[in-house]
Amino acid sequence: MFSIGDFARHGRVSVRMLRHYDAVGLLPPAHVDRATGHRAYHAAQLARLNRIVALKELGFTLQQVRQVLGAEFSAEQLRGMLRLRQAELENRVAADMARLADVRARLQVIEAEGTMPTEEVVDKFLPAVRLAALSGTARNMDPQSIGPVIQGRYDELCAALERAEVPAVGPATGYYEEGADSDTVVVHAGIPVNVDPDPAFEFAVLDLPAVPRAATIVHRGSMDDCLPAYQALAQWMEAAGHQPAGGEREVTLAMPADPAGMVTEIQSPIRTS
Repeated sequence: MFSIGDFARHGRVSVRMLRHYDAVGLLPPAHVDRATGHRAYHAAQLARLNRIVALKELGFTLQQVRQVLGAEFSAEQLRGMLRLRQAELENRVAADMARLADVRARLQVIEAEGTMPTEEVVDKFLPAVRLAALSGTARNMDPQSIGPVIQGRYDELCAALERAEVPAVGPATGYYEEGADSDTVVVHAGIPVNVDPDPAFEFAVLDLPAVPRAATIVHRGSMDDCLPAYQALAQWMEAAGHQPAGGEREVTLAMPADPAGMVTEIQSPIRTS
């Protein structure tokens, strides 16, 4: 048998926590010395301790922990419950991280108010380009909403091009269109190719038309942080008396393993009439 201190060390919990679990009836010691009050535990009790700690870490209250353990679920049933709870918490964490990233992006824009890099905007002609493309729908234009959608489509597109033995002939070009409602956005992941459409392909082959005039700016860094560049384009167009003419395009000029090293040209067509 183990003293409460030894059992706590093997279970990676505090002695205070073991006393609390004893007091609420979750994990009573195997033996209590009547003369000294010293608690002792069997090694087999580590299995119950592991379940208590796992359930607590996953957000269950002590009352819920007692109910779960009292139901005498099998190890496989308990694992299933824990996996479900784990997935719920992971989704919550992912949502919180997305909100945190959006707050960070908005803060960057607020801090840069009055100093937007509008002088970096270039007004230029965009040539027509033939793309192999896959599409998806994002909830909105938030980078954290678009990012997973377009990245997933690019992963699928690259694999499909490899299977079809179709080489890329230019930098990745993504573009956007309004979705079926006012919030959603249709995301197109495209890669320039020199092939004709073929029903055997797992991707569409389409031609993006030339754009007589577009306001463009080069963004350096992860596209999760592209909000200042997009707003610089908006400020430049308004100052110059221009109106946007359709969805923006994003041309990836450099894409190293570290997203911080990405270089992307953001292109916003300008209405010419």
